[in-house]
Amino acid sequence: MKIRPLYDRVVIRRNEEEETTAGGILLPGSAKEKPNQGEVVAIGEGKVLDNGETRAVAVKVGDTVVFGQYAGSNTIEVDGEELIIMSESEIYAVVE
Repeated sequence: MKIRPLYDRVVIRRNEEEETTAGGILLPGSAKEKPNQGEVVAIGEGKVLDNGETRAVAVKVGDTVVFGQYAGSNTIEVDGEELIIMSESEIYAVVE
């Protein structure tokens, strides 16, 4: 299934990584705080401005982005994978 966000919304796949503690214990992604980085998998057409024009979204599919801890409260499961839907304004930066 494909998902196409509307307006200035962005769909992100969280970067889930296993982590090893200083004591050598392997923590799966579910046992620690969720990361605030992810990969953009879909973008909307852009934000509609007051004058009727559409401003394109500043990120592109494939970008790794940083977002706030509470950003993207809307999650959806697509093909067994949890994706986050958030507004472009909730994204802080693009990792280059």
